[in-house]
Amino acid sequence: MRTGGKRTASVFLLLTVLLLLLFYCNLALGTRFFSPAKLFSLLSQGRGNDPAVSILFKIRLPRALMALFLGGALAVSGFLLQTYFANPIAGPFVLGVSSGARLAVALCMMLFMAQNRALSSFALVFAAFLGSLVSLGILLAVSQRVRQMAGLLVAGIMIGYICSAATDFLLSFAADSEIVSLHSWSQGSFSGMSLAQVRTAAVLIGISAFALLFLAKPLAAVQLGESYAESLGVNVRRMRSALIILASLLAATVTAFAGPVSFVGVASPFLIQSLLKSNKPLLVLPASFLGGAVFCLASDLIARTAFQPTELALSTVTSFFGAPIVLWLLVKRRGK
Repeated sequence: MRTGGKRTASVFLLLTVLLLLLFYCNLALGTRFFSPAKLFSLLSQGRGNDPAVSILFKIRLPRALMALFLGGALAVSGFLLQTYFANPIAGPFVLGVSSGARLAVALCMMLFMAQNRALSSFALVFAAFLGSLVSLGILLAVSQRVRQMAGLLVAGIMIGYICSAATDFLLSFAADSEIVSLHSWSQGSFSGMSLAQVRTAAVLIGISAFALLFLAKPLAAVQLGESYAESLGVNVRRMRSALIILASLLAATVTAFAGPVSFVGVASPFLIQSLLKSNKPLLVLPASFLGGAVFCLASDLIARTAFQPTELALSTVTSFFGAPIVLWLLVKRRGK
């Protein structure tokens, strides 16, 4: 018991140190370097005519905060879907949830751009939420006929391909001015964020996190079997509905602001559970949030600085590191 407690404390300490280090690197590194003293001075100053203030508060700080919040949200969404489907390979990107959200957001953005109207952050999230729910609804309908998890995962991948094809079809008819903004978003990116958007994302993710506080213990009971959970008074049907809604809301928030970000929702929860040697929601949920934030902060830093001034698409980096983890997971499961 003592050994398990030390392991848990060590994992949380490691994740926290990595998070702080990467957050500093995301603020300090770039075409213009900020030393710790300079960064502290700028953060204390807040306003001024110094161009460094604009670089920090209008570009780097919102971007780093979004990578932190959205990366954590994506990992938590992945863990919820993995628990729902009882499969560690399930995730928003793999099951087509992110692609459905992407299609809905792209459609709304094109409609509003055609009318020269702006689309609010909450409207974008709502559209993404509906798109993700529709994708999951189709997948759940398929699951009534396809009982094998391998077939269900293939169905999720096919739904993702269909939604991606439909999105690309819509983009081919977009005006040139629309394509520029939609293309970078559709590849996944934390660039172009504002502090107002950060606040909106933080509110939505905070609401989801608050709801998960009340679901952690019932979720642990469901992991031990539906019959066992029902014997403890857990309403399993309501519980599973809550999992789908929260997983969709978190994935939709990520997609609405940053576009589809691949493999974070699968790789992060798997690595966290491997490090913790536990799948208890009270431990895995906060650790997954930290792990997803670390993953996305590191990926965004690489995408932004590795080949500067050229910037890589975020999903290119997350796929490069996340796909081998998923392959390893598949081989591991096949071995068992």
